[in-house]
Amino acid sequence: MVLRHGVYLPPFGELADPRVLAEIAVEAETAGFDGVFVWDHVARPHDEGLAVGDAWIGLAAIAAATSRVVFGPRVTPLSRRRPQDVARETVALDLLSNGRLALGVGLGSEATGEFSRLGEVSAPRDRAQRLDEALTVITELWSGEVVHHDGPAYRVDGLQFLPRPLQRPRIPIWVAAQSVHRAPLRRAARYDGLCPEASPDELVDMLAIIAEYRGDLKDFAVAVAASTDRDRAAYEKAGATWWLAELPMLCTKAAAITRVRRGPD
Repeated sequence: MVLRHGVYLPPFGELADPRVLAEIAVEAETAGFDGVFVWDHVARPHDEGLAVGDAWIGLAAIAAATSRVVFGPRVTPLSRRRPQDVARETVALDLLSNGRLALGVGLGSEATGEFSRLGEVSAPRDRAQRLDEALTVITELWSGEVVHHDGPAYRVDGLQFLPRPLQRPRIPIWVAAQSVHRAPLRRAARYDGLCPEASPDELVDMLAIIAEYRGDLKDFAVAVAASTDRDRAAYEKAGATWWLAELPMLCTKAAAITRVRRGPD
């Protein structure tokens, strides 16, 4: 499979403005990148005074400004989102972009207190349970059929969500995982891709486990993000299908545009 290239944008500081994200995305599309992805945070408690942009409004701006690139969050922590809202928003983005959205999901990180300081569920096990249940609810709502769901965290009492996404059989779901622990890899195997935080050797082991669950890795996306291209060949050999150029957290607009204009290196 040919390695596809994207940029990974932190919506902080000057990039907190959705108009700036859209401008950078247009530059990336013009330069030949295949995708544009954004971090999804609502606060950075350890970075006082930092401007933080809404990832989903930024994604809408990117969708409206571009015509070719795949785009999406890498990743959105579903435990702090209502699945019915995510179902509506993702379908809207899929329609707005004519079917170019990829939904990256994961537990998120409590390292800076982003969950606990906003009163959100913070224990990893609780976030994982909500992630799994939310994914079930979202995919059922995408079906366009009447949904009945009565779970420990979420309820849908005989509701039908229309319109359906343009993409079939669904909007691709890429799941984050950081190790060879079976639970997150089983989760990734149920869906359409992996957002790994791993070395090339660890990625080989992770994909072997996912292939065991799935039967094969056909059409399975593996989106690796890195700040340098040093290990790109090793990751591609390990099974990466996407290589995302990760910009620094405090990247300026000028620096971001300079980087994307170089195109995929």
